[in-house]
Amino acid sequence: MRIALVLLWMLSSVWAFEFDYVKAYRQGGLKAVEGKLEEALTSREYWKESLEGVDVRFGYYESVKYLFIADKALSELSLYKLGGKKPERLAHTKALMGSKKGDKRVEGDLKTPIGVYDLTAKLTRLDQLYGPLAFVTSYPNLYDSLQKKSGSGIWIHGLPLNGDREINTKGCIAIDNQLLKTIDGSINHKESLLITGDGNLFEVKNEELVILLSDLFRWRNAWKFNDLESYLGYYDKEDFLRFDGMKFEAFRDYKRRVFNKGENKTIVFQNINVSPYPNERGERFFRIGFYEIYNAPSYSFSGEKELYVKLVKDKMQIVAEK
Repeated sequence: MRIALVLLWMLSSVWAFEFDYVKAYRQGGLKAVEGKLEEALTSREYWKESLEGVDVRFGYYESVKYLFIADKALSELSLYKLGGKKPERLAHTKALMGSKKGDKRVEGDLKTPIGVYDLTAKLTRLDQLYGPLAFVTSYPNLYDSLQKKSGSGIWIHGLPLNGDREINTKGCIAIDNQLLKTIDGSINHKESLLITGDGNLFEVKNEELVILLSDLFRWRNAWKFNDLESYLGYYDKEDFLRFDGMKFEAFRDYKRRVFNKGENKTIVFQNINVSPYPNERGERFFRIGFYEIYNAPSYSFSGEKELYVKLVKDKMQIVAEK
């Protein structure tokens, strides 16, 4: 009897969902249905149901397929394959990293940076010091650059081919050569991401992703419909910096001029990836990356977008944007 009642409830829920959208279509056509779907993306209930039963401790990923996680405090590197209900660990190994503790600040400080980085290239035929190959990271990323951090050439590479193990990686991450070659044969670096921490790695909570994903689309809707007050409510007024160094006050005035045009916009977000961002302040900090398609009468854009955000009183606050 109880099972029958549950099935009846499920069927009625599905029918109610379908009826709602059929009714919207009959009354307003495809635009009305699109509006209903847009509304669903801003709903925390929608994202709560979407993420139910999914292991999100490393974040939320739609286009990233492989995730490297490095912990400087433990001198360890792990590799996970994403895409299922639970990340699959493909490798776990000891790793050599920068000889100095803490986050990288300046070129030559011998520190491995703390943060989230794309793998931008694979290099071969290197000096024997770097082993058989190397994956180049995107350090300094946007957030690093806005924090005036310097340096470059942070790689995941192998160990010297001459057998020397007394090396200083100068901030890079070095692992066993055979394992590195095995990893190279298992992944596509273009679909990979590196998260580095120094004893400050943290796992993402389901409820945090629910807030971030629903707020991401609420922010987009405020942008789309020229709701300046709601839009600016998703920015950290004290710490915000745009990619070009513009601070909040100037950004607010710029956006006011844009929104006052009242233009109709199309804004589409694809391939959304949300990563925990380790930091020395101990904040619940995240990087949100996605592909944006933006069309308005005065401006069009298609390309990668980055937001660096923190959670403040259960609301997304944008600290940096590109």
